[in-house]
Amino acid sequence: MLTRRRFVGLAAAAIAAPPILPSRASAADWPAKPVRVVVPFTPGGSTDITARLVSNRLQELWGQSVVVENKPGAGGNIAADMVAHSDPDGYTIFISGPGMATNQFLYPSLSYDSVADFAPVTMLITQPNLMCVPNSLAVKSVKEFIAYCNDNKGKVTYASSGNGTTLHLSGELFKRLANVEMTHIPYRGGAPAINDLIPGRVDVIFDNMPSILSHVKAGTLRGLAVTTKQRVAATPEIPTIAESGVPGFDVFSWFGFFVPVRTPPDVIAKINADTNAALVYAPVKSRFEELGANPKGSTPAELAAFLQSEIAKWGPVIREAKIRVEN
Repeated sequence: MLTRRRFVGLAAAAIAAPPILPSRASAADWPAKPVRVVVPFTPGGSTDITARLVSNRLQELWGQSVVVENKPGAGGNIAADMVAHSDPDGYTIFISGPGMATNQFLYPSLSYDSVADFAPVTMLITQPNLMCVPNSLAVKSVKEFIAYCNDNKGKVTYASSGNGTTLHLSGELFKRLANVEMTHIPYRGGAPAINDLIPGRVDVIFDNMPSILSHVKAGTLRGLAVTTKQRVAATPEIPTIAESGVPGFDVFSWFGFFVPVRTPPDVIAKINADTNAALVYAPVKSRFEELGANPKGSTPAELAAFLQSEIAKWGPVIREAKIRVEN
C-alpha cells in the first residue's frame, strides 16, 4: 500500500532522475507513428466518449493516427496492467479515473502500482453522476425511490460499469446514507448497463453524465438527481441527491491521461501541452459542456497530487464499507 512518505519519495526521485534511454523517442520527433489511447471499459460509456473526443483533436494536432483501444475487464485492471508494462515511449496512453485510486483497496492483489508504475500527464474532465431509473418504474423523485426500496426490500438492484467505479461507489454511498437495501449488478462498461436499465432489467444507475444525459433528454430514461453537492448547468431542473433528502451526498467522476512511468519527460510535456490545448478547443470544450462534463486540464504534478487526495479520500470509505472484489 502506498504511504504519503513513499509517494513523496517517488515523486522526488522522478523529478531528480535524468532522462532515461536517450535512444527513446523525444518530443522533437514525437509522434512518428500512430498513438493508442487505451480505454479500460467497453465502447459507448463515459470513459470511451471522453477518450474519443480528445483523441480526435489530438490526431488533428499531431498528424498521426490516434487509435482508441477498448480493453475492458476487472474494473480497469486488465487495461492498467497492459499499459503499466508497455514501452515507456509515449505511444501508449492510458485514460483512467477513480479506479486508479480505489482499485488498490478493492482487490486483494494488483499486478501494477497506480503511483509507482504510471506517470501522470493531465487531468481531462470532471463530471457529476446522474441517478436514473427506467420509465417503467413508478418513481419520480429520490424520496419516492427510497420509499420504493423500503417497500421492496431485497428486490431492488442498481447497475454499474464495473466494481469500484464511481457508479458502484455512488450506489454504496446511497445505500448507507439513505439506509436502503440494493443489490449491486456490475457490468463491463456503462453502455451495457444502460441497455439493461432502459427495459427495466435493473432498477437504478448512478451513471456518468456524458454517457447517460442523451437518454434522459430523449425521454428513454428518467433522471432523478445529480450526485454532486451543486446542480449542473446542463440540467438545472434536476435537483441534487443531497437536497432531495440525502444530506451529505457528494460524488463526482474524473478522467486523466497517464503513461508508463519511464516515459521521457519531454514527451510527457508535449502530450500534456497538446491535450490541454485540445480541451479548450471550442468544439471539444462545448461538446463536453453539452454532456454535463467540465473540461479541466492540469499539470502532471497537479494530477499526481489529485490522485493522492483521491487515495486518501476513498481508502477509508471502502475499508469501512468492507467492499472487496475478487481478482
